[in-house]
Parts: sequence; C-alpha cells; structure tokens
Amino acid sequence: MFDSVDIGLFYKFGIAIAIGVIVGVERHWRERDEPGGSRTAGIRTFSLIGMLGGAVGLLEGAIADRGGPTGLLTVGVFIAFAIVFAWFKAREAEVDRSFSVTTVVAALLTFLLGTMAVIGEEKLAAAGGVALVAILASRETLHRFLKTLTWPELRSAIVLLGMTFVVLPLIPDEPLGPYGGISPAKTWTLVVLLAAISFVGYVAVKALGASRGEVVAGAIGGLVSSTAVAVSNARKSVAGGDIRPLASGASAAGAISYLRTAALAAGLAPAIATSVAPPLIAGALVFIGGAFLLARGSSGNVEPPPGQNPFDLLSVIKLTLVLVGVAFLSRAASAIFGASGLLIVSGLSGLADVDAVTVTVGSLLKQGLAADTAFYALAAGVIANTLAKVAYAAALGKSGFTWWFGLTSAVAIAAAGATYLAVQAI
Repeated sequence: MFDSVDIGLFYKFGIAIAIGVIVGVERHWRERDEPGGSRTAGIRTFSLIGMLGGAVGLLEGAIADRGGPTGLLTVGVFIAFAIVFAWFKAREAEVDRSFSVTTVVAALLTFLLGTMAVIGEEKLAAAGGVALVAILASRETLHRFLKTLTWPELRSAIVLLGMTFVVLPLIPDEPLGPYGGISPAKTWTLVVLLAAISFVGYVAVKALGASRGEVVAGAIGGLVSSTAVAVSNARKSVAGGDIRPLASGASAAGAISYLRTAALAAGLAPAIATSVAPPLIAGALVFIGGAFLLARGSSGNVEPPPGQNPFDLLSVIKLTLVLVGVAFLSRAASAIFGASGLLIVSGLSGLADVDAVTVTVGSLLKQGLAADTAFYALAAGVIANTLAKVAYAAALGKSGFTWWFGLTSAVAIAAAGATYLAVQAI
C-alpha cells in the first residue's frame, strides 16, 4: 500500500484531518472565552483526533495488503482512545460541574469518521462530518424547539415515522383486483402522504403563522399532490382552521401543480409543450395571486391551538379510501373506453391525478397521436382535476373555504382559456 505514491490516499487522509478541523472549530468556538488549558479539546485536539483516525485507517489498509487480520487495530486504538479521552473529560466535568457527554461522543465520532474516510468511504465520512458539526452547532435551536414541543406533536411525529419506515416496507406492492387493481403499498403511501402534508402544514403554521405557513406548506405539498393538499385543507377547515389561510395554501398547491404539469409536458410531450405552457403558466399566476391575496386578507399570525393533533389518522385513512376509489374508477373507465375515448378517460383520470394523464398523452404522441387531440386530452385532465379539487372542498370543507378556493380555481381556468385563445389568435 505504501510502495508508491498514491494521490488518492493523500486526499482521503486530508478529509480525515478536515473532519477533525471543522468539529474542532465548533467545539473551540463554543468555549472560546475559556482560558488556555481549561478545555479538554479544541481545534488542535480534534484535528489530531481526525488525523489519528485517518492514520489507523492507513495502517488497517497496510495490514490488509499484507494478508494480516483486519479490524483488530481499529478496535484496540478506539477503545484506548475512548478511555483516555473520557478520563480527561471526566476530570474537566468535575471542575466545571458539567454533566454533558456531547464532546466525548463528538470525539469518538471524529475518530471513526477519520478512519472511515481513509478505508474507502470518504464521501460518506465527509457527509457525516458535516452532519456532526450541524448537530453540534444547533444546540440552542434544538433546545428551544424541544421546549415548545407538545406531546401530541411528538406522538404524531412518531406515528408518521412508524407509518413510513416500519409499516410501509411490510405491505405488499402487488396490485389486487381488476383493471390494474389496487396496490396496498401505494394506498398506504397515499396515507403517509396525506398525513405528512397535514404535519408539514401544522409545523409551518406554528413556525411562520397561519398566513405564511399555509402558503409554504401548500407549495411544498403541491410538489407531490395538489389534490391531497386541497383535501387535507378542506378537512382542516371543518376542524376549525382559519379558512382564508387554508384556501391560500390550496391555491399555492394549485399553482405548483400547473407549473409541474407544464414542466412534465415539456419533457414527455414536447410536441404540444408550446401550446400547453402559456395557459398553464397563466393559470399558475392567478393561483399565486389568489394565494397572496388570501394570505394578506387573513388574520395572519394565528398558531395552532395548544394540544392540537397535527393529523387525525382515522380521517386520513378515510380520505385515502375516497381518492383510491376515484383512481380505481378512472382506470376502469380507461380500460372500458380505451384510446377511442381519450378525452373521457383523461377527464376521469384527472379526477385523481394529472400526472397520469400527462404520461399517457406523452406516450400516445410517440405512437402517432395528433397534437391537437393530445392537447385537448391534457387540457381535459387539468380542468377535471381543478374542478375535482373544488368538488372535494365542497364535500369535505366549510362553505367559506369552498367559496374562496373555488373562486380562485375558476379564475385560473378562465385565465388559462383566455391565454390559449390569445396564443392561437397570434
């Protein structure tokens, strides 16, 4: 391993030292007012810890090249280092009457990341070093956050994590039933999505206030599913949420949905992109304007009531079943009508999702579908999806929410139609 100069080894060893340096800067900065010799570890010590880890990694590589046992050196040096460093830190803690073990854990991680950087996982080690410094530097922010955290919020976060990382991997993905069936895994993914949108909205409102928080949450949710945002906000309006901010969030999601559809059309159906983009952009601008006006006209900085649950799992499951049922009926109609009823199928599919319509139109264009027919099919899907969200709002939300969101949606459709006619007249 050391027979010839290897630039890669210098690079990896440099990363090991750099990890120690950045961690040491943070630790030293936090205790910068302490007199010299009063701290266990600062920038120099942590730099040496990173170097020590890198040196152990180099030696492990040399041992492996010569056919020796690997891992023993790392384990032995790590244990010895942990004992020595912990002993020094314990003596410092006695003097300072401090019971924090953060610096000890940071030192052990710096050693291991330095070793990891040299034995071949330098990118992962560098990312780990940055994450370690970010966690160390965010102490005050995390402490303030935990002071404001309520039990319903913590419980909801744990439930959401369990739904995502424990339950979802165990659910089969194989569709059940006719017409493409219903995938249990995709159904549960929609449950997670609706719950996550509600949770993100709750956190955004708590952090930014009702008006700005709902707009931000709606825009984020619109990247995934504007329909889910509209349904979720409609439910929250019945639960006592401020109607105008909720309508502004749904409008922001609508704007993102229009812009996303325009981007997908440009990539999947370039033959109609120039016809599709201007109307969709015009509609998106109306949605953005509506979201802005509704947010400004709201009471502004109302936070969620103390103890409020970020999402109700039973309600989320019920809403998921409604959306899955609509999607299944749309696929059944597609199978029955086939390509000959493309406009009908696109309209029905748009009741649940516009992305599926865009993908279908793009694939049919490659098979020789006329550009005009493709445009009208995509337009049918977009209009149907916009109207469906208003219908969901009317069925699941308060009348005020339906009125504001419906008015914004109607103006957006009108603006898109007027823009299309104007473009055609040029």
